[in-house]
Amino acid sequence: MEYRKLGKWGIKVSEVGLGSWLTYGETIAEEDTSYQVHFAFERGINFFDCANVYAHGQAERMYGKALKDIKRDSVVLATKVFFPMDEGANDRGLSRKHIFEQCHHSLERLNTDYIDLYQCHRPDPNVPIYETVRAMDDLIKQGKILYWGVSEWSADQIEEAVHTAYSLNAMPPVSNQPQYNMLWRRIEDDVIGRCEELGVGQVVFSPLAQGVLTGKYKPGQPYPKDSRAADDKQNFFLIGRDTMSDETLALVQRLLPIAEGAGLSMAQLALAWCLRKSNVASVIIGATKVEQIEDNCKAVGTNLGDDVWKKVDDVLAAAVK
Repeated sequence: MEYRKLGKWGIKVSEVGLGSWLTYGETIAEEDTSYQVHFAFERGINFFDCANVYAHGQAERMYGKALKDIKRDSVVLATKVFFPMDEGANDRGLSRKHIFEQCHHSLERLNTDYIDLYQCHRPDPNVPIYETVRAMDDLIKQGKILYWGVSEWSADQIEEAVHTAYSLNAMPPVSNQPQYNMLWRRIEDDVIGRCEELGVGQVVFSPLAQGVLTGKYKPGQPYPKDSRAADDKQNFFLIGRDTMSDETLALVQRLLPIAEGAGLSMAQLALAWCLRKSNVASVIIGATKVEQIEDNCKAVGTNLGDDVWKKVDDVLAAAVK
């Protein structure tokens, strides 16, 4: 495993991180969660990502149980706040009230005294950025979080947060968690460049496009029985998307010879593609089997030439968004 700093900041995360969206606390049993987390840690993964809304708090609880036997300062534990957790008027968003209360709940569920990286799961147009920045900095001063970040924020929103923090002599966001993969490249337009200037790093989710970029889905064929697409509990974010069209799946199949020529699995090629950007500190994977974690970790340290990436771009030109 290799490690990268979050932007310009001192904290380092493993180039492959383990996420928990749609898996832990929902489709993976507690004992399997613990085994996978320990397996990942033994492979050098130190970055574990979660959110309070994942399985309505159960994912955090599963992490809290799985990590209890691992030395706390050996991991970078991340979670998020924004989405509704109850029906009350203040049970959502990025107000000071919601951030503080949900931080306390997350700490309890994660069974920890502090969160390494606390992330704003989405921007909140109804709350002044001043309020959110001040709340995050106060949590830092209280020792409840060490760093804070954002997820799926625009370049302008990230820049406003950074400048607001500096104007308050407060800690700015150190990371952004966007969707990023071979098929979804929108952060290349301005987010990555602006973040490089601001010292903000990317920890990207869905680097395998929810499994599409593993090549396991083939055009005109039934979905593998053990895949996310075949599971009605998990496929609501996948089925019906352009990434699952026969045209896109056919293009992905054309990437397989490129991966084989580089001595990689298709998943490893897709992760290495994300990590080719120095501003990407970590790719967050989701797993249902330890074999997937093992395979994904082998993407680390892969240095492929521009000629390989040009071949990828030439194949996917019609499908990229």
